[in-house]
Amino acid sequence: MLSIIQILLLILDVVWFVMIAHIIMSWLINFQVLNLRQPLVATIWDGLTRLLEPLYEPIRRVLPPMGGLDLAPLVALIAVYALRIILINNAPAFY
Repeated sequence: MLSIIQILLLILDVVWFVMIAHIIMSWLINFQVLNLRQPLVATIWDGLTRLLEPLYEPIRRVLPPMGGLDLAPLVALIAVYALRIILINNAPAFY
């Protein structure tokens, strides 16, 4: 059972880093450091958006409109971290 918890923690860590990469990339695109006309940047951005949009969309439906400010990534980051804490704190129960 411990190996299943470790695999779940690994998946949560991967999701965490993908979300951080998406957030940083969105900042760089908005501040015009990265250009979406470059094929590599556009491909990476499209891939990250396709991966994370199913995670963000239900959160966006629940959150009220904030006038251009998207808090869905922040809520998703907190949720992923909370799941990680829950798994770590309850791991001894599965021995």
